[in-house]
Amino acid sequence: MPFIMATVLIDMISIGLIIPVLPKLVGSFEHSAAEQVAAYAWVAMAFSFANFIGSPILGALSDRYGRRPVLLVGFSGLALSFFVTGLATQLWMLIVVRLFSGAMQANIQLWMLIVVRLFSGAMQANIAVANAYVTDITPPEDRAKRFGMLGAMFGLGFILGPVLGGLLGGINLRLPFFVAGSLAIVNWLYGFFVLPESLPRERRQPFRLARANPVGSLVHLAQLKGMGALLAVVTLTSLAQFILQQTWAVYTPLKFGWTTTDVGWSLCAVGAMSVLVQGVLVGRLARALSVQRLVILGLLSSALAYLAWGAATQGWMMYAVIACNVLGFAGGASLQTLVANAAEPKSQGQTMGAVAGLSSLTAVLAPVIGPLLLAAVANLPRHDWRLGMPYYLCAALQLGAMAMTIRHFRRLRADSTGAPVAARP
Repeated sequence: MPFIMATVLIDMISIGLIIPVLPKLVGSFEHSAAEQVAAYAWVAMAFSFANFIGSPILGALSDRYGRRPVLLVGFSGLALSFFVTGLATQLWMLIVVRLFSGAMQANIQLWMLIVVRLFSGAMQANIAVANAYVTDITPPEDRAKRFGMLGAMFGLGFILGPVLGGLLGGINLRLPFFVAGSLAIVNWLYGFFVLPESLPRERRQPFRLARANPVGSLVHLAQLKGMGALLAVVTLTSLAQFILQQTWAVYTPLKFGWTTTDVGWSLCAVGAMSVLVQGVLVGRLARALSVQRLVILGLLSSALAYLAWGAATQGWMMYAVIACNVLGFAGGASLQTLVANAAEPKSQGQTMGAVAGLSSLTAVLAPVIGPLLLAAVANLPRHDWRLGMPYYLCAALQLGAMAMTIRHFRRLRADSTGAPVAARP
């Protein structure tokens, strides 16, 4: 477990490094604020869409060839994408651009950046494969704790990465991309020389493109007993999470007058809480409550947190809600455990890839839903409760996911006892 945790931490730091500077780099290709926002939306959606396509395929390849080779491919692709992005305004690219059209220089550079992000998204299946790796080496009863530890590495990486990226970006806008690419190379070297393979040859299965493509993988998973409901829950919770991510940096300045620094500190608090809960408390909570109860309580806690964020009237209240949402932070690892336990043992890579792809699809939809909903109420006074409309929608999504989860558990109990669903309390 320490091997894959170190791999994920380095991976998340490298990804987190570019978060503060990517919008500015994309914006440098356009002039007006509206064009800059539109360009960044295209770049963000390109990555998510490519990840939706690539994650199931690379996940299925990891079922065929092992986790380690696919992780190494992912690190290589990530390093290449970081370096090419950092060089997006260098002389050799300008020469290539001029060969096409000097008048279209900025647009072609932006097009090249979008292509790079498509490549990066398609190659970035590391999270899905890491989840499959943990499933390989962990018995079902310990998976909630182990997924929590992995989630803690995600949170720690997204604390350290953006902070370091902001500092490096102050020196040079492209410097974080070169540092991130270098870290990806370090991760490749660590994976090649240190990281052991988790999937024995006897547990591998043939690669089938019909089941590895994003649509085919989701159709196959939905046919597994109990998996369809879990996929629906993942969809709703992921959509709520990405709406939050897409609107937080706009909503908090709009309602509380926060600066960029204030937003950064709040995200740091979220990451710290994630590390604490998932790294320390998830295993204990799962043992005390059971994984099923923890998922339900986590969804309820998250729904209440979204409602509170939408209704908050003072900035300190946002921090109070973050601190109180312990069960919400713990619920994600428990939901991941349910998915892993419901999947076929020889198809964990395909399963985690399909789930990651599904999450990426919601990341494509979230920039359309969240910001538009916030824009519709942005002209209201700061004290107006309707400013929290995006978060009220997130709360509704969480409550819908909770209702589906409860019904799913009742069906499982009914199937095991032979009793009808309606007869269960």
